[in-house]
Amino acid sequence: MPSSTAEIFAPLAGVRVLSLALNLPGPAALMRCRAMGATCTKLEPPAGDPMGHYKRAAYEALHEGVAIEMADLKTEAGQQHLHRALESTDVLLTSFRPSALSKLGLDWDKLHARHPKLSQVAIVGAPGDRAEEPGHDLTYLAESGLVTGTELPPTLYADMGGALLASEAVLKAALRSDRTEGIYLEVALNAAADWLALPRTWGLTTPDGAVGGAHAGYRVYPCADGRVAVAALEPHFAARLCEAAGVASKDMASSATHEGIAQWISTRTRDQLEAMARERDVPLLTLAG
Repeated sequence: MPSSTAEIFAPLAGVRVLSLALNLPGPAALMRCRAMGATCTKLEPPAGDPMGHYKRAAYEALHEGVAIEMADLKTEAGQQHLHRALESTDVLLTSFRPSALSKLGLDWDKLHARHPKLSQVAIVGAPGDRAEEPGHDLTYLAESGLVTGTELPPTLYADMGGALLASEAVLKAALRSDRTEGIYLEVALNAAADWLALPRTWGLTTPDGAVGGAHAGYRVYPCADGRVAVAALEPHFAARLCEAAGVASKDMASSATHEGIAQWISTRTRDQLEAMARERDVPLLTLAG
């Protein structure tokens, strides 16, 4: 039986990535690099990664297949350990503020002078002059317009989006045709939030947007024993949903269509709605209340 494409294609095979990044974005980026075939090592301080203390299961998932070593970079021994490792490293991944890296003697100019072939991917909160500003996932999402009420977002979008951009940056550094000279690439978490927010910026997911609630076929409705996420956006899907509900499908943004579909769904159980979806080929997913 032939191997899958995922098993065959490992774009980072043979690339050595060393990470100093703690918590979530850096380890998540390292996780992606490992999945793409990179040989991944992480140096942790004596106290370990905070994630390992407050969510051990997440820490273990993030670091599967990663070689973990301990080094106190505030000591001479720790610095020697790091620079020995960097001699055989292709890409260094960091997530410190620039001032913290500078205190450790790891600002880019010094790193590049000592390890000219080494590339660095630096994860920061905000780019350029704002890289020293304190912040977290929530503040970056709020800045990008992705916090619309008082409830917390259901996941850490900026951190995970930043991890994807960081792994993309590792690919950029590693797949250059000429790797005799290392490069520095900065990944800002607020830029990752801005990227994720583009559909909202374009008006697609605002309340008056088709996938923001204006289209009656693209909403979450309460049903008789839970909820249902309906994604009948395309005209043929919307027509099938409206036919099942006994509602006219000419104007999916009208209040009459919204109210008609909502009323019909409210009287149906999750099982009934799933049966309708199978029978009529309508995209939806039922959820517990």
